[in-house]
Amino acid sequence: MSFKTTEEHEVLRLRIREFAENEIKPIAFMLDQNSEYPAEIIKKLADMNLMGIPYPKEYGGAGLDILSYAIAVEELSRVDGGCGVILSAHVSLGSYPIFAYGTEEQKKKYLIPLAKGEKLGAFGLTEPNAGSDAGGTETTAVLEGDHYILNGEKIFITNADKADTYIVFAVTTPDIGVRGISAFIVEKGWEGFDFGDHYDKLGIRSSPTAQLLFNDVKVPKENLLGKEGEGFKIAMGTLDGGRIGIASQALGIAQGAYENALAYSKEREQFGKPICQQQIISFKLADMATKLRAARFLVYSSAELKENHEPYGMESAMAKQYTSDVCLEIVNDALQIFGGTGYLKGMEIERAYRDAKICTIYEGTNEIQRVVIASHIIGKPPKETGAIKSSKGPIVGIRKRIIFKDGTSEEKVNNLVDALKKDSYDFTVGIELDTPINKAERVVSAGKGIGKKENMELIKELAIQSGSAIGCSRPVAETLKYLTLDRYVGMSGQKFNGNLYISCGISGAGQHLKGIKDATTIVAINNNPKAPIFKNSDYGIVGDIEEVLPLLSKALDNGEPKKEAPPMKKMKRIIPKKVAPSWKNFVCGGCGYEYDAGIGDIDNDIKPGTLFEKLPEEWICPECGEEKDMFIEV
Repeated sequence: MSFKTTEEHEVLRLRIREFAENEIKPIAFMLDQNSEYPAEIIKKLADMNLMGIPYPKEYGGAGLDILSYAIAVEELSRVDGGCGVILSAHVSLGSYPIFAYGTEEQKKKYLIPLAKGEKLGAFGLTEPNAGSDAGGTETTAVLEGDHYILNGEKIFITNADKADTYIVFAVTTPDIGVRGISAFIVEKGWEGFDFGDHYDKLGIRSSPTAQLLFNDVKVPKENLLGKEGEGFKIAMGTLDGGRIGIASQALGIAQGAYENALAYSKEREQFGKPICQQQIISFKLADMATKLRAARFLVYSSAELKENHEPYGMESAMAKQYTSDVCLEIVNDALQIFGGTGYLKGMEIERAYRDAKICTIYEGTNEIQRVVIASHIIGKPPKETGAIKSSKGPIVGIRKRIIFKDGTSEEKVNNLVDALKKDSYDFTVGIELDTPINKAERVVSAGKGIGKKENMELIKELAIQSGSAIGCSRPVAETLKYLTLDRYVGMSGQKFNGNLYISCGISGAGQHLKGIKDATTIVAINNNPKAPIFKNSDYGIVGDIEEVLPLLSKALDNGEPKKEAPPMKKMKRIIPKKVAPSWKNFVCGGCGYEYDAGIGDIDNDIKPGTLFEKLPEEWICPECGEEKDMFIEV
């Protein structure tokens, strides 16, 4: 490395810096305040041929190098971290897998419009139970004829729901760990593919982030990326390069904070001279500049390694980890230099302070980066052996999961009411509808699935007849404003610790479920049979809210005014008994090796708990190499 960028690189930097200063800076506060996606900014970046910077011109790109891409993300992030990560996620995550692993047909159909900026890309890997541990993926894709049927959800997805093309990872072969994960190209607008609400984030608020929800989405076979079982490899290979983008984002945020602090320190006078001439401040500035230079070399050298097709996994992890760590230190020092002024809303340094933190979390936490770096230095740790690892259960703990799907709505309602009465719920008593959530024995809660505001009357009537207070999901209070924020139930809202929680039209986002995990009984009513809420419920009805709620209210109405409920007594949750696992063992006819599903075959990535009949066809005896059909059941 020459330790110096070329003239072409610096011309590009100046071009993007001028654009960011003139086009983004004047509206950055508004974008942050309103969590607004900068649609016009992204369109102009496409017009400038920046949305496909590192891709060949034959695929619609600009044909520039990886370092040019890093500089682009850096300069956008210098003014607004959200704009920087929109470009980073589009180029590194949404487009790269198609470029690196796609067929020629896939590149022509998907990469060209992505590189031209005609479409926006995104990457769907993270799930409620699969964050740093991507092997915990629960989204499934089952091949049926010419299509895969995709079901599941992804969370914290950058560029959702603005993106048009999504790289989605799903399990195609269960029970064999990461070797059973495959990658797919999924298009926005396909039937069954929906989005959750945008997360209300601490920082990078101009960057849209939301859930991806898949309900029997038909994905054509030709949209399989690579081969079945190569998804984990594709994901990890993509993230290696994506870390360069996040490192560049952190570098830009830190650079902008440093420049703002330096300029302010020259203007602000105390004790008769600018504060930059006070030794303590000058030393801060010196340390900030040193950290920036070290970080820039790490980022640029990893970009250069990737450009030259040399191994760069360790270096990109180092760049991401170090740069995002020092970014936090630099913005913290910068805000300290500004003092109280920097703490005010609307100050660029205040926004940078909030934007910086996420860089240590996404695209692999910095703890995971250290694992990656260490594995390059000392080798991968030996694979764990031993007993079966328990699978991750519902967020709310073990539940009955008795879901009424069949029959008429009236039959389903009657079955639910019978079950609740059998569990000793008395519906002749009631409480005030506005009883504080954390003090209520029962709550009827409305989600976005309730639809129009008039349907809140159905919620009110059900609350009266079931003897409950009224609650809601966050979007109902914050976005729809059907109720006030103090009625919102969730991890960041009010916690429900009472006996009966009736969820109406709530899909079951993780943060909501964590707010009701201590409920004795959870009832879900939703028209989507695959809504996560059902996996976290004791009872459920699959059906239309407008049809089910009036029937349920009627079934609970005893024809008399409700008596005042006695002080709440916490009922004991009835936890279903666990069924002891049972399986048959098989012995190899060639050497006598016994396959025990309780142990699996760790050396060949067969995790404990994998039944013999679920082993992949290509699996062979680890002792003598005999094929599966040579094993005898014992």
